[in-house]
Amino acid sequence: MNAQTERLTLTGPVGSIEALRDQAVVAAGAAPRGIAIVAHPHPLFGGTMDNKVVQTLARAFVQSGWTTVRFNFRGVGATEGVHDNGTGELDDLLAVIEQVAPEGPIALSGFSFGSFVTSHAVEKLAASRQIEQIVLVGTAASRFKVASIPQELHERTLIVHGEADDTVPLSSVMDWARSQILPVTVVPGGGHFFHGQLPLLKGLVLRHLRSASAL
Repeated sequence: MNAQTERLTLTGPVGSIEALRDQAVVAAGAAPRGIAIVAHPHPLFGGTMDNKVVQTLARAFVQSGWTTVRFNFRGVGATEGVHDNGTGELDDLLAVIEQVAPEGPIALSGFSFGSFVTSHAVEKLAASRQIEQIVLVGTAASRFKVASIPQELHERTLIVHGEADDTVPLSSVMDWARSQILPVTVVPGGGHFFHGQLPLLKGLVLRHLRSASAL
């Protein structure tokens, strides 16, 4: 993604995990805000860590001072293993977090299938880790059982969905969010992949990350 991008080979539950790490953009002498991990869309439908929405999320985190890691789920690219309908992918995500961010503040983000997996990582880690930011885009609530976001993390959470998403209907995300009273940011006319609207998506994420830093 930039001159500071580093290729990583991590150890996963079923073999190696291919990943990329981008260094945070920070002022001279300043430390990164923490480590952000971004999860990609469905592996069986072309989802990879190079997906444009995933790259957009990564850029927003990097520009907001977060060292950012994106990775390929099992069976994608050079990551070993086969697709496991989310169960094994959660194990992959947790393994990545354990290796690239064993301690300190973390941010968790995902797009589509990656949002579903990320929600369960949040559920599992909320009591034991310092989760500073959560960003879920195109949350696959119509296709998977997305975990609820703990109430104490709502102010640090951004949910973005396209009004015209024909892969995951907006209504399914609203049904998921309603019982939690969790706000959803809707992009008018936006589709699942935010074609032509990626700069807008990036701007929404940047605004959230910068405002949430004051919490």
